[in-house]
Amino acid sequence: MFLAWNEIKKNKLRFILIIGILMLVSYLVFFLSGLATGLQNLNRESVDKWEANGIILTEESDKSLGQSSIILGDALNVGTNDIAVLGQINAIASNGSTKQSVAIFGIKKDQFIMPNVIEGKEFSAKNEVIASDTLMDEGFKLGDELTLSSTEETLKIVGFTDEARFNAAPVLYSELSTLQSLKFGEAAEQNKDIINGIVLRTDDLSSIKLNDGLEVIELETFIKNLPGYTEQNLTLTFMIYFLFVISAVIVAIFLYVLTVQKISMFGVMKAQGISNSYLAKSVVAQTFILAAIGVTVGFILTIVTGYFLPSAVPVSFDYMTMIIYGVIFILVAVLGAFFSVLTIVKIDPLKAIGG
Repeated sequence: MFLAWNEIKKNKLRFILIIGILMLVSYLVFFLSGLATGLQNLNRESVDKWEANGIILTEESDKSLGQSSIILGDALNVGTNDIAVLGQINAIASNGSTKQSVAIFGIKKDQFIMPNVIEGKEFSAKNEVIASDTLMDEGFKLGDELTLSSTEETLKIVGFTDEARFNAAPVLYSELSTLQSLKFGEAAEQNKDIINGIVLRTDDLSSIKLNDGLEVIELETFIKNLPGYTEQNLTLTFMIYFLFVISAVIVAIFLYVLTVQKISMFGVMKAQGISNSYLAKSVVAQTFILAAIGVTVGFILTIVTGYFLPSAVPVSFDYMTMIIYGVIFILVAVLGAFFSVLTIVKIDPLKAIGG
């Protein structure tokens, strides 16, 4: 460690460049992890807020809420009383000046899906809705009359709630009868018993009684089957993993070049009796110091960047995940140093000095 640190202090510019590269790569890793977390939240916020365990959908729906159609009576005898019926449609809502794609949930006010209101009041009449607070940033406000792309009926925003996005769209919560009017129009009365899903809170999903054509799905499985959710997460995760590999290669190349430049010096040190293990530990320690400094600076820059990003950017930093990635990054960088260690071990003192 003594030799490693002294060399860093002696050749500041050279090692600052290495730290700078490690910092930029770690900064990108941390930012991508925040983007991955933010996009996950964008898709699943409202579902996580249910604090449920499972959902009943039709078998033919391919685990898609919008494609499922259940008779309301099937929700009355499923083996648990802790249920919430749910209807859902997608639409484009406009307040006259701004348009926004939304997911509209039809729920029952006395069931656990009912959201908390952070501004305004709960819906109490037909066509009143509680809206996601993300719509406030888009110019929507209390009292707005919303026209929808899929119907001639209008909705009125009477309240706002937090953490209410589903498959990246802000959610509007309404009474179930309101949703059925939006969905079926003049045929709403004949289809008043039609819902899309039954949300469950139970520790034993296997005990749920199901009618033919229905299936119970764990909520995490339901989330993973949201359109684009898994593909999006895999893409960002692979990008992060590739950055780990790239960082290892960068460190290996830089340290190898530095080692080659110092072959004669290492030869003299070995001729003086300094062991391979001591020199190897010095290189590894040097790499650890450089990587630790680079990762720390990258971490700080990422947090600072987060404070200046607009709310439209879906970034959410999970500090524990970032710390884990930082540790992995340092370990990967140290592994990249072993190419230099192998070079040091193969140095012949006589040839190195003579050369």
